[in-house]
Amino acid sequence: MASLVVVTGGSAGLGRALLEAAPEGSYRVDVSRSGPPPVADEHVAADLGDPAAWKPVGQRIEQLIGQRQWTRVTLVHCAGTLEPIGFAGEVDSRDYTANLLVNAASSLALGQRFLVAVASAGSDARCELALVSSGAARSTYLGWSAYGAAKAAGDQWVRVVGAEQQERGGVRVLSVAPGVVATGMQAMIRDTDPHDFPAVEKFRELYETGALTDPADAAAAFWRVLDDDEVLTGSVVDLRDR
Repeated sequence: MASLVVVTGGSAGLGRALLEAAPEGSYRVDVSRSGPPPVADEHVAADLGDPAAWKPVGQRIEQLIGQRQWTRVTLVHCAGTLEPIGFAGEVDSRDYTANLLVNAASSLALGQRFLVAVASAGSDARCELALVSSGAARSTYLGWSAYGAAKAAGDQWVRVVGAEQQERGGVRVLSVAPGVVATGMQAMIRDTDPHDFPAVEKFRELYETGALTDPADAAAAFWRVLDDDEVLTGSVVDLRDR
């Protein structure tokens, strides 16, 4: 099976685990600022907080899609940041904008470029695009206004674009929230001052009680969603509900 799997933020955490759990024999591509994980066949260096990076990343994805006759093409947008954590009127404006660019704008811009690339290739491959969502898209966490709003935007984009692709296009578009995963991001949350993130004790308790999901387990569950044809395009899925 000739599969192409591209994961943004694939150098660490859930992104790395998603690459490791990709179908056997896949050509695995990591898009990130850091160096690639050992499992990656290719690394595309990019800071997705910089809009200038989106075009070359999109062009490389388009080249990869057109390089050979894939049977399956998958793009998972996992790159994200929580920083700056704090009330919107109290954090640095430049950092706040960077959060929105990485978490919202880059995911939608690259997603759109992926759809155009698939259409241009005229491939018969099974094509799917998944955004990594969060419970923060639906819950009110003080200190996470940019992050929560960005994830909510991604969910709505998936609903609309999924419906468009059902009408014409054929790419399966999904949003998948993995739950609370034991990554470096979670460690950063636990170190946050309650003044900036009043809900921090909840996340410390999840850690102390062993309630965090191992990245490998989260990635396996994520791929089960991608493999499940009963999960229709346009779906917003929370792995904790499955």
